[in-house]
Amino acid sequence: MDYKYLFKPCFLFVLIGFAFIAKSQTMQVVDAKTKEPMADVEVYNATSGGHTMTDAQGFFTDDSTHEFNSIYFVKEGYELLNYKLALPLTEDLVFELETQNLELDAVVIRGQQELLGRIRRLKDVENTEIYAAKKSEVVQVENIIANKASNNARQIYAQVTGLNIYEDCSGGLQLNIGGRGLDPNRSANFNTRQNSYDISADVLGYPESYYTPPSEAIREIQVIRGAASLQYGTQLGGLINFKLVEPSPREFAGKVRLSGSSFDTYSGFAQGSGTINNVKYLGYAQYKNGNCYRDNSQYNSLNAFGKANIAIGERSNFTTEFTHMNSLSQQPGGLTDAQFYKDASYTNRERNWFDVDWNLLSNRFEHDFEHNNAKLSVSLNGLSAERSSLGFRVNRVSTLDVENANRDLIVGKFRNWSTEARYLQDYQIGNLTPTGLLGVKYYQAKNHSQQGAGSTGTDADFSFQPNVVTELISRSDFEFPNKNLAIFTEHIFRLSDKLTAVPGVRYETINTESKGDFTRYNFDLAGNLINEQVTEDNRNFNRDFLLYGLGLSYKQNPEREVYANFTTNYRSVTFSDMRINNPNFVIDPNLTDETGYNLDFGYRGNIEDKLNFDVTAFGLQYDNRIGEIEAEGENFQVIRYRTNVGKAFNYGLESFAEWNITNTFDVNNRFVYASLFSNMSFIKSEYTQSQRSNVEGNEVEFTPGYNIKTGLRFGYRNLLGSFQFTTIDKQFTDATNAPQIKDENQTGTIGEIPAYQIADLSFSYKLDRFNFETGINNLFDEVYFTRRATGYPGPGIIPSDRRSFYGTIEVRF
Repeated sequence: MDYKYLFKPCFLFVLIGFAFIAKSQTMQVVDAKTKEPMADVEVYNATSGGHTMTDAQGFFTDDSTHEFNSIYFVKEGYELLNYKLALPLTEDLVFELETQNLELDAVVIRGQQELLGRIRRLKDVENTEIYAAKKSEVVQVENIIANKASNNARQIYAQVTGLNIYEDCSGGLQLNIGGRGLDPNRSANFNTRQNSYDISADVLGYPESYYTPPSEAIREIQVIRGAASLQYGTQLGGLINFKLVEPSPREFAGKVRLSGSSFDTYSGFAQGSGTINNVKYLGYAQYKNGNCYRDNSQYNSLNAFGKANIAIGERSNFTTEFTHMNSLSQQPGGLTDAQFYKDASYTNRERNWFDVDWNLLSNRFEHDFEHNNAKLSVSLNGLSAERSSLGFRVNRVSTLDVENANRDLIVGKFRNWSTEARYLQDYQIGNLTPTGLLGVKYYQAKNHSQQGAGSTGTDADFSFQPNVVTELISRSDFEFPNKNLAIFTEHIFRLSDKLTAVPGVRYETINTESKGDFTRYNFDLAGNLINEQVTEDNRNFNRDFLLYGLGLSYKQNPEREVYANFTTNYRSVTFSDMRINNPNFVIDPNLTDETGYNLDFGYRGNIEDKLNFDVTAFGLQYDNRIGEIEAEGENFQVIRYRTNVGKAFNYGLESFAEWNITNTFDVNNRFVYASLFSNMSFIKSEYTQSQRSNVEGNEVEFTPGYNIKTGLRFGYRNLLGSFQFTTIDKQFTDATNAPQIKDENQTGTIGEIPAYQIADLSFSYKLDRFNFETGINNLFDEVYFTRRATGYPGPGIIPSDRRSFYGTIEVRF
């Protein structure tokens, strides 16, 4: 493995100075045991609805105009502190936080987490990032009772509106989510990050995510819709940012989780962290091994992570992180519609394998200046990764694998590095005090893709057989260099106490290249090789463009807000769109980038700690939308043709509401907890213009008319439970809206995905330092599918999980 791209140097700096702001009386938060100042403590004013965070020295300010205030202090690993505060201050105040008592009832801890969840609706400004006037959602993973060992996305993302999820049996190794009519495949329409740095294969050329951090190590998941493009780059879906757990404030704390589930699936997770003087550290490892309910579906994975954060003086810190993930999975292949409805567990592939090796390195420097809320962050990140797919592929899924025949092998190697600098500060324009963000990012990648004849056996042998020539396997060898420079800025203009405007622009310059050749073999009718034709295919695609947007926020009161946002978007053609040999679909050689815009108008907030809600009307405009249509291939076979289908517009309504039953009826929440949530999305879509036949006026792919998830969360003392019901409408998989033909479809790649309904039931019980979790996924054993794959892990229908049981034992120390 070549790691040199992980360590390329970068020198970026931004230095700006402003006036010093003095304070009179002060408020500070310290550790009750060590008396050391505590940074990044969430401070929530329940009276005014305001919230802030302590600075590097534990200080904070409260802008409330109320005379008496109820203040909450929240930090992971510490007890919740509530203080009745009288303003203005007459003396300096010091608040002491106690480390968390592990003997608390689970219902009490859930109540604290619920408060933290309300705080974690993303603030206007966090660190050097601006979220004001954007459609944003935060998944508090610790609040979720679910099968976390398998990364069950249906449960984990249940409170994120409008997500469409590919559900198959893969142990949660990869996350496949989309929304608002975007293809869920490997979450490629989102910018995926971990602790705010990129984790996908290639942000521009191949934005697919083969790596997903284990849910057992995630603190929260931040989801920002299309307006995220101004700060995070070219995509139409938005941002998904996995924020991992933070180090314990103790010298050492750890936990071990052992899980087992149906189909001989086992998982182990161990984590240790702590704080020693000015160094915070954390490390974890997860190993899992299992099968699915279909034969030929075994998998295993190892996921490891290490982090160190070093405080440098009073206002600076340096963080370094390293992630390694390796997984190997056998893929039972796809099914035709007839095969699926006859026996969804059927498989006629036993030689298909998929291997992933992922390595991430991130270094980050942060500094808080003493004036004007000024902050600087500089990061240097790199990826060295590889994915290999091996198997037997033909147009007809029903064709049996040929024993002792060479398998098709595709190997992709990804090397990229990036550096990003952000500077945020308050400044003065007349009577206004805006907050401004200026950032710059440089990204460089050099990726390599090879396709050719693989081994003849049944094992996971990912070696090329260079001298083998076969009619069923093509050969190609390509390099895909990418370079990208982006400069961006956003500003928060507080026009009044209630009205805020947030304009922003992002300038991008992108160079995408393709260098290589592919070979075509020509055979006579007897199967004899006539000749081979080697074709060079070198392309260079340069472009630069400007993204822009405007957000508006009107805070009706501290608890409720009306927001609106308009942002232009752009998505680059990927290098898999440029060249890949697949007998199940053909790529238009003149494929061009996608453009469009996102529009959000919403109302969100809380009502007296009883109802948490967010209702959004949205629109997503596509120009040059890349999609697939039904076409005729060689030997008159029906294939899928990938091209710029035309212009499309998706629009709809997304709503989320959670009703806290306990608070509504003033139940003693030290013993009882109950809440009911509803997550509903209704979408309409249409191709408004297309030069392709039988497309204009059709529905856009991956847009179910309704997407509803609802559930009940409940608890008594140390027993917590969750019941969830999911129902999703039918959806098309190609732009021609080909219908499902259950008895005649011989490829499984063409046709709609029928509607389905799924129920999940989970429980958790806390006993001292132990936690016991159990549940049933797909409670009523629904037979369904969410995906028609044109390549691996198919081609064909990929059946989703049948009913399964799981259990987990966790011990903290």
